[in-house]
Amino acid sequence: MNSEQTAKTESGAKPKRLISLDALRGFDMFWIVSGEGIFHGIADAIMKKNGLVRNATDWTIGTNNSLSFFEKFFIGISNQLHHSVWNGFTFYDLIFPLFIFISGVSMPFSYHKYLQNPQEQNSKKIYYALIKRTLILVTLGVIINGLFKFNGYENTRFASVLGRIGLSTFFAALIYLNSSLKKQIYWFIGILLGYYLLMIFVPVPGFGSGVLTPEGNLAAYVDRLFLPGKLHRVFYDPEGLLSTIPAICSAMMGVFAGTVLKADLPKVNPTKKTIFMALAGILCIILGLVWSLVFPINKTMWTSSFVLYAGGFSILIFALFYYTIDVKSMYKWSLPFVWIGTNSILIYVCAHGFFNFESSSGFVFGGLINFLADDHHQAALWFGVFIIQICLLKFLYDKKWFLKI
Repeated sequence: MNSEQTAKTESGAKPKRLISLDALRGFDMFWIVSGEGIFHGIADAIMKKNGLVRNATDWTIGTNNSLSFFEKFFIGISNQLHHSVWNGFTFYDLIFPLFIFISGVSMPFSYHKYLQNPQEQNSKKIYYALIKRTLILVTLGVIINGLFKFNGYENTRFASVLGRIGLSTFFAALIYLNSSLKKQIYWFIGILLGYYLLMIFVPVPGFGSGVLTPEGNLAAYVDRLFLPGKLHRVFYDPEGLLSTIPAICSAMMGVFAGTVLKADLPKVNPTKKTIFMALAGILCIILGLVWSLVFPINKTMWTSSFVLYAGGFSILIFALFYYTIDVKSMYKWSLPFVWIGTNSILIYVCAHGFFNFESSSGFVFGGLINFLADDHHQAALWFGVFIIQICLLKFLYDKKWFLKI
């Protein structure tokens, strides 16, 4: 579902590309393929210059007022590019559910022709394509985890980011293709409530019920019992089995947003749709915060409150991209993100095991980097990574070579 989305112009006369979706996908992917390295490198240089050190997962500024606004800005961004240790939420926690959300947004556009034709809707072709895509993503995820290192079954991790994307979007697509909007909403509410009830009321041997610690929560227990191979953590896997179920709702929130955009309502123009999405995003954030009082916002467990909270921010960011790029036609600034977004799976796979961009950056830009002070080497190295990636992706974009799964 890479760049085949379409939307209607405000006049409804001619369909046009929904550029904002590719741009948002690229924006999301940028942070995990090179963006975090750039900002961590800049923050490292600033903090070393000021004699400050990292405390756990963030920089401690304390009462240091000697830092400029921009120095504090870069340090603040760097602090957000770490996952929450357990409960809580950072920008880095948003990247994964945002990608799943984006996959959901594309569904009403990608599957429109099948839903318009009952014979196509019941065709085995669409389900074959869904199964094929899911299996490819699950397999690629295991390969990235080191499948072909042949370290033995017990040392091979089968759960993965790509696997969760494949599974969550697969089931969200099944619900979308076989349910009315009303039933989709029932599915959405039922999954989130059902997962909450399971996590709170089903007892875990040795811990009891409702224990939401890394060792004592039900999702971790299910991983220890049924997840094959190696767990990513000692007691659990952040992409485990049970916690993949609520991730289906992250994709469905995207489906709902895509349905709003796809709807042909004469009196509802794109600006009004943007406002509606923004209000819906704010409502979801509020609901997530309220639910977090009894079911904390937690990415690792992918709690129901996390789905709503992260989904709310996903809707808000998408509304901003959609309004700026597709409604107001201010899109030139987003072209680098479009280049990334149209080959997002390719660059993810390359950056996470198939290609050493850091070594390439050092080889290409090493001489220039050595002219800089030592504290700036890391940021410069990762900026070189970004340049190499963006040049490669622009070349592929210009050639119209896209990895479609």
